[in-house]
Amino acid sequence: MTTGNDQIIRLNREQELSETDTFTERRYRQFARHFGRDTRTVLDVGCNTGRGGAAMMAINPDLQITGLDCVPERIKALDPAVYKRAICAFTQDTKLPNDSFDAIVAGEFIEHVPPDLVFPTLCEFFRLLRLKGLLLMTTPNPLYLKNRLTGASVLGGAHISQHRARNLRRRLEDVGFSQVRIRGSGRVSVALGERFPVLAAYGSYLTKAVKW
Repeated sequence: MTTGNDQIIRLNREQELSETDTFTERRYRQFARHFGRDTRTVLDVGCNTGRGGAAMMAINPDLQITGLDCVPERIKALDPAVYKRAICAFTQDTKLPNDSFDAIVAGEFIEHVPPDLVFPTLCEFFRLLRLKGLLLMTTPNPLYLKNRLTGASVLGGAHISQHRARNLRRRLEDVGFSQVRIRGSGRVSVALGERFPVLAAYGSYLTKAVKW
C-alpha cells in the first residue's frame, strides 16, 4: 500500500534532524568531488532548506542548481543566489523536460520514498539526466554492523523504505544505469569509505551511477 502524499509530507516536515544534521555539508562536498569538469546543471533531490546546495556552490560557484522537495516551506526557504530554480513536487512525477541535468544528487533521500515508488523514482532520474549524466545518492546502510549488533533499524519516521547495496545496484542497472559503484559514507568514515568500501563498517553508503 502506498503511503499517501499528505502523510509523506507530514513525516518529512516532522523530521527535524534534517535541518540540524552537521554531516549534511560534508555529504554534499563528497558529492561535489565526484562531479566532472563539465558538470554545470545539478538537480538536488530532497534539497530541504538548501544547506547542501550552498556546500556544493562553495566548491564550484559555476553550478546551476535546481532544488526539488515535497515540503512547500522548505522550497520557499531556498536561497535564490544558490538555487536557480525551486520545485515543490514528488520525484516520480517532476514534469521536467528530458535530459535536463548533468548530475542528480540525492543525499539520504531514497529511504523517504515508499517501496512501490522507488523504481519509478529511479526511472525519473534516468529520464532527467543527459547522456553520460551522473547520479549520486547516499542512503542509510541496513547492514551496518553497529545496527545489527544493537538491533537498530534504518526504518522509522520519514524513513519508509530501506535499501541493501546489492539490491539498489540491481535496480539501477534494470533502469538502464551503468558503471554503478558503491562506496562507504558516514559521519566518521566518509574519507575511508571512498578507498575501502567494506559496507558493514559504514552507517551510510554512496551510490554512483552513469546514464550511458
